[in-house]
Amino acid sequence: MFYGGLFWEYLKNYAKTRLAYRADFWVEVLSDLLFQGMNLIVILIAFRYTPTLGGWTEAEVVYVYGFFMVPFGIFGCFFNLWNFSDRYIVKGEMDRVLTRPAHNLFQVLLENMDPPSLFGSIVGGIIMTITSIQMGVTYGAVDILVLVLLVAGSVAIYFGVYTALTAIAFYSDAPTGILPLMYNIQNYGRYPVNIYNKAMRFLLTWVVPFAFVGVYPAAYFLERSGPDDILMAFLTPAVGLVFAGIGLAVWNHGVKRYRGAGS
Repeated sequence: MFYGGLFWEYLKNYAKTRLAYRADFWVEVLSDLLFQGMNLIVILIAFRYTPTLGGWTEAEVVYVYGFFMVPFGIFGCFFNLWNFSDRYIVKGEMDRVLTRPAHNLFQVLLENMDPPSLFGSIVGGIIMTITSIQMGVTYGAVDILVLVLLVAGSVAIYFGVYTALTAIAFYSDAPTGILPLMYNIQNYGRYPVNIYNKAMRFLLTWVVPFAFVGVYPAAYFLERSGPDDILMAFLTPAVGLVFAGIGLAVWNHGVKRYRGAGS
């Protein structure tokens, strides 16, 4: 109840702030949608020159991209740590966070909520719906539950990877460029992994498992899914739990090493 109350209070404060600057809110939403739209256009242009991509049709790849957007939008809304190093380490705001009774990571996440990112999830759901109709994909009650489970697992993967990488700031005061690099790598997860070489497939599956936030879970709902595809899809929640645990462990260890902003 304590953490639920905190979440509600932070959400109300965010709404009050945004209502004072409504134009900024909608500009942020529009810019995010334009960025996602450009990525979709790249996929559509690619299929003007080839009928399939690694054996995947245009509708299937667009469906994967739609699924990719859903967990990423949720992650961007509730687990945004993009400016952590500059704001909390370099400028010393972590000192303020550590004086409060709530868990420090929970406070940081609440202070950086970004609800406009959820519009990306909505658009991703619309893309999945449109392509599902095109391919004749139907969903039963069990499929909806599986979808929720796979999305939750995908969000946990994002959380674990980026929390662990963000925690590097506790070990080095200098902001690093690893988060932008990881952001670029994650985009490979929105394409079929069989178009990459073995090393890249291994990297995207077991090292930085972004294949589990896009192509593997999305393949479960497509007619092309076989036993291997189903197995990889259902590994998504397990991979999410493992990486979320790693992320939390690295974060908690980093907090113990934190010595304050200094003078």
